[in-house]
Amino acid sequence: RWIWEQYDRHVMGDTLADSDVGGDAAIVRLYGSKRALAMTCDVTPRYVEADAYEGGKQCVAEAWRNLTVTGARPLAVTDNLNFGNPQRPEIMGQIVRAIDGMSEACRTLEFPVISGNVSLYNETNGQAILPTPTIGGVGIIDDFERRATADALKQGDTLVLIGETSGHFGQSIYAQTMKLGGVAPKVDLALEKKNGDFVRGLITDGTVRAAHDLSDGGLACAAAEMALSSDVGVSLGYQGDLADAQFLYAEDQARYLIAVPSNKLDALDQRARSAGVHYLVVGEAGGRELSYFGASGGRESLSLDELRKAHEGWLPAYMKKAS
Repeated sequence: RWIWEQYDRHVMGDTLADSDVGGDAAIVRLYGSKRALAMTCDVTPRYVEADAYEGGKQCVAEAWRNLTVTGARPLAVTDNLNFGNPQRPEIMGQIVRAIDGMSEACRTLEFPVISGNVSLYNETNGQAILPTPTIGGVGIIDDFERRATADALKQGDTLVLIGETSGHFGQSIYAQTMKLGGVAPKVDLALEKKNGDFVRGLITDGTVRAAHDLSDGGLACAAAEMALSSDVGVSLGYQGDLADAQFLYAEDQARYLIAVPSNKLDALDQRARSAGVHYLVVGEAGGRELSYFGASGGRESLSLDELRKAHEGWLPAYMKKAS
């Protein structure tokens, strides 16, 4: 009993955030201090299959973003390289190019590899798994009261998209669903660092408390995850040149969705201009719906209750049907 009491006190009681709906990284307080560790694990195998070099860069960059968006300084990574039979030239090519991309990203982002392992010959009936060089990352938050999470959205917050959206669909969840294929997104590591350092600065000085990086599903999925985890509606809007689907579901890299109190928008504008960081106001938090006003003037909406039912209810329904 004493052991479990100590576990509850020192581990469970010090967990400040987990990586459930919308969570980018788990955050665990270092007992007896103001510091905390942020931890994440990430990879996008379909990117690596389409372009092992860019996919290798991207898995490191996304782990770096997942830590950064909590306010943590990324410290180090461990890798888990999962591939098929390396005696096949195409598989060995995936391994070499993925490692090339990962190493470049680690050097540019100052995110060293301190450990790792390799799992090869992962095949069934001669069919290899998707190349999966998984990255586990850890970072440090110096003051856990100056952290950001996806579930901290408040009524009236202004939603701001950090980073440019060109509308890249290749290998996105949207492309996968629509069977479009395409090339993996390019990863500009210098841009990743600039945008990430900017967002981290907003978090550590207390300007931003709610934030989420953009990855699978693009802006629409990031906004939905923030809305569900915060239990606050989100209204998105766009009047630019991209098609609505591109704006909502593109998977361009080096992007973050942050929530800013309206009285801090002018200060954000000045800081972004000074840092040379692109941003776009994309919506507002409030109400009980996820809605979108498109460039064509149409409006689409879904209640949070309906969205939550679809998100959380499918697995129990599937298991019940399967049984």
